[in-house]
Amino acid sequence: MAKKPDTAAQKPTRIADNKKAAYNYFFEERFEAGMVLEGWEVKSLREGKVQLTDGYVVIRDGELYVIGCQINPLGSASTHINPDKVRTKKLLMHKEEIKRLIGKVEQKGYTLVPLNLHWKAGKVKCEIALAKGKAEHDKRDTIKDREGKREVERAMKVRHR
Repeated sequence: MAKKPDTAAQKPTRIADNKKAAYNYFFEERFEAGMVLEGWEVKSLREGKVQLTDGYVVIRDGELYVIGCQINPLGSASTHINPDKVRTKKLLMHKEEIKRLIGKVEQKGYTLVPLNLHWKAGKVKCEIALAKGKAEHDKRDTIKDREGKREVERAMKVRHR
């Protein structure tokens, strides 16, 4: 009889990434939070129908919420629910972590940004980052570094042929 793999040992499976975040922000710290989702949203996430690019995290009444995370409903969604694809979703974290984040966000220039959504032990988790916005010249440096890496990879590829 085959033994089932331990779910805690499995590494998280990515659902969606916020690729714009690394371009627009410097990340200070990363955190993992659970998400409060409806059934149709989980089904849509399984199909990969999510966009995290325009999402951001706000703090209301000592709780964290993701705004702008777009989960598109499946065509086969139930007829008795009205799916709202840009619904505000609550994030679940320990109170002490949230208090620490509130203290940091109140400092000048810090914000909370969702980085990715992933499956972990059958639950949807959202990785968020405490981030500082990049200035325009920093964004240009990011582009320059990326272009340099591409050129090096191209040169290495040609050399190996």
